Amino acid sequence: MHISNYFAQNDCTVSFEVFPPKADSAFASVRAATEKLCLLAPHYMSVTYGAGGGTSRNTAAIAAYVQDELNTTALAHLSCVSSTRGEVAERLQELRIAGIENVLALRGDIPEGMDFPGDYRYACELVADIAEEGDFCIGAACYPEGHPESSSQSEDLIHLKEKVDCGVSFLCTQMFFDNNVLYRFLYKALSHGIDVPVTAGIMPVTNSAQIKRMVALSGAALPPRLLSVLDRFGDNPNALFQAGVAYAIGQILDLVANGVRGIHLYTMNKPDVAMAIMNSLSEIM
Repeated sequence: MHISNYFAQNDCTVSFEVFPPKADSAFASVRAATEKLCLLAPHYMSVTYGAGGGTSRNTAAIAAYVQDELNTTALAHLSCVSSTRGEVAERLQELRIAGIENVLALRGDIPEGMDFPGDYRYACELVADIAEEGDFCIGAACYPEGHPESSSQSEDLIHLKEKVDCGVSFLCTQMFFDNNVLYRFLYKALSHGIDVPVTAGIMPVTNSAQIKRMVALSGAALPPRLLSVLDRFGDNPNALFQAGVAYAIGQILDLVANGVRGIHLYTMNKPDVAMAIMNSLSEIM
């Protein structure tokens, strides 16, 4: 089923993200985590794609497992920065054979010391190639605080509109920790003619060192309230787990109450985090 249909049929969709193993020896643990996540009945499950396509085979395998064995719609990530158009065509054929109908089209991170080693420079070029296939529902990423490589948010929104015009049906945001940042972004996106559904990417903060690394890479800001949580509970894993889950629940409750179209949990392959959040919001989502 195309994910765009879930947006048409529901006031707010719920989805989770998992990442495939780099080594086949870890495949069983990822499958086990995915099984537990699917028991929470998300509308769909997204499966990431390693830098340079390093996990592309396992991305397709996990996505197929999600659909065939767990009866949950899969969204397979596909990045293009290190790929030729021929390689992208091969990946799309793999997904088609596996019955995957939904693709999140990403440029991906440029390898250090290299300048666009593949055929693609922008994600919109990948979106256009996928759209030519005609049978995929295409999602794309967006950045409420602006893409780290953009000179301004206005420039970033111009490029986002280009992606949407090339065939994107829905957007998923990068992590953010201040809902007002998202609300301002949504208003500006509409003013640029971007009217496809936007799902909010939520990263529960349960590991202090990990979140600081990810924030450094993504450019997302940590608001004072969250910084206080990290300062107070960062050295106590159990307390930080509870505090991080509580913070995410507060974010999600506010987002749903304000009509956001989707909630996407970056689970980091930790089903206990998603379970704690969903159990607290069982009558809301």
